[in-house]
Amino acid sequence: MKVVANPKNNLLHEIHELKRELFILRRAAWPLREVVGDIAEAESRLVKDSTKVYFREVHNHLIQIVDIVETFRDMLSGMIDIYLSSISNRLNEVMKVLTMIATIFIPLTFIVGVYGMNFKYMPELEWEWGYPAILGLMLAVAVIMVIYFKKKNWL
Repeated sequence: MKVVANPKNNLLHEIHELKRELFILRRAAWPLREVVGDIAEAESRLVKDSTKVYFREVHNHLIQIVDIVETFRDMLSGMIDIYLSSISNRLNEVMKVLTMIATIFIPLTFIVGVYGMNFKYMPELEWEWGYPAILGLMLAVAVIMVIYFKKKNWL
């Protein structure tokens, strides 16, 4: 379950390596299956009837090997899909957190931008409590947004 719990890049390389090895095994076993099947069924004075039983047994084993290789290949393809899905889910979680942070800071940046302008006549600039009031407003906006996000189950 490494694929779901902790998808790392080297895990994908391991899966591809296993898939390559299974491909090599399949390429070796597939033609053997046909050749051994032909030997088991052919009428030849080189192969005795008592030996054909063993060739049929080997043929059955080769069929099982090819089936097992195909099953493992399908499983590895499924693992690759699960790996990519896990990576995508992890990326979505990171993007969600970054989006929430950006969403909280956008209105704060707007407020700071307005009060960072060099206007000569801003009534709040002459007010003794202007600076703490703006900081309080910014804190209130951030807290309200966090509460809203939690209420919507986005955070």
